[in-house]
Amino acid sequence: MVHFRLHSGVLLYTLVVLFPHLCLGIRSIPTRETNTGAVDVPNGFRFSEAPDYRNGRDCPVSTTKGRSVSSCDPSLVHIAMTLDSAYLRGSIAAVHSVLKHASCPESIFFHFVAAEFDPASPRVLTQLVRSTFPSLNFKVYIFREDTVINLISSSIRQALENPLNYARNYLGDMLDLCVDRVIYLDSDIVVVDDIHKLWNTALSGSRVIGAPEYCHANFTQYFTSVFWSDLDMSGTFSSARRKPCYFNTGVMVMDLVRWREGDYKRRIEKWMEIQKKTRIYELGSLPPFLLVFAGDVEAIDHRWNQHGLGGDNVRGSCRSLHPGPVSLLHWSGKGKPWVRLDAKKPCKLDHLWEPYDLYISNSKGYYYAHNDHQSMGFFTGSSYL
Repeated sequence: MVHFRLHSGVLLYTLVVLFPHLCLGIRSIPTRETNTGAVDVPNGFRFSEAPDYRNGRDCPVSTTKGRSVSSCDPSLVHIAMTLDSAYLRGSIAAVHSVLKHASCPESIFFHFVAAEFDPASPRVLTQLVRSTFPSLNFKVYIFREDTVINLISSSIRQALENPLNYARNYLGDMLDLCVDRVIYLDSDIVVVDDIHKLWNTALSGSRVIGAPEYCHANFTQYFTSVFWSDLDMSGTFSSARRKPCYFNTGVMVMDLVRWREGDYKRRIEKWMEIQKKTRIYELGSLPPFLLVFAGDVEAIDHRWNQHGLGGDNVRGSCRSLHPGPVSLLHWSGKGKPWVRLDAKKPCKLDHLWEPYDLYISNSKGYYYAHNDHQSMGFFTGSSYL
């Protein structure tokens, strides 16, 4: 038994698996109901339909008054995630966990970014999400690789080179201009608290993002000796105003108005261009964010990103929880809970992910091809279907 503190009322150990700018409406595509209650869609993806989570009495009243929910509705909580075949099982579990613990699940709007050339097309991914969560408010955007691919350098692990990892850089361009704030979540997380608490985080001053910070981390390990020996580059962190605290980009509250006004997409791209010419870091999409934002992040309670549960980027060994309460569990690192559970070699904490898994296995094998997926695609800015 693993001993830790979780938000009151959250029961994680349960043995029962519960069940840029053109934004078009997503239309339904007929799917075939099976006698098991699951929905079959092309390419062998099979998930149980999630329970229908509804708003409580104290939730805000939608301004749409029964019409289709618009992403411009001011009562909504906006969440952005990527969607691809390799991590789809994790994405579905993450969405399920958010809805299960939300006080106002009908007031959440998901923005999914799907790779253009994924083995499961954006069309298939869209209908799968709709069949698994019939009442979910969401849009799917196509992400093409041609704008970002030339900025990506090799990394310590191939999965970190996937262009889809850089989708968070372009949310300000992709999402409707009326969306002025969004929570970005990685696909290997589960939320065990009310997401509205994270949404209500205030970004003080002119801060653009909020995230849990770790100011005692050894910052030198994230950049090469070439970086630290260059006074101009290393001077980025020498300002008295900017203490270089580490933060994980898998959970962020983002002010998209300030992001657009400050052209932060371009600031990140400039560091990626330097990396292509002179290797200044080994990891993928994290270091450019640290270079632009470290020391100027709204510090959020650590309970909102208990990260590193996937182990390191090479071995993926088992990890334990950090001390303190937990609102979000994050399997960052090489090891993913669904892979280890299916291989019957789970870490203890992988069982905390399991209750949110809606995937139904079949005799044809698992739907994912491998853990370190191939490069996919960059956005066109259009919802799919």
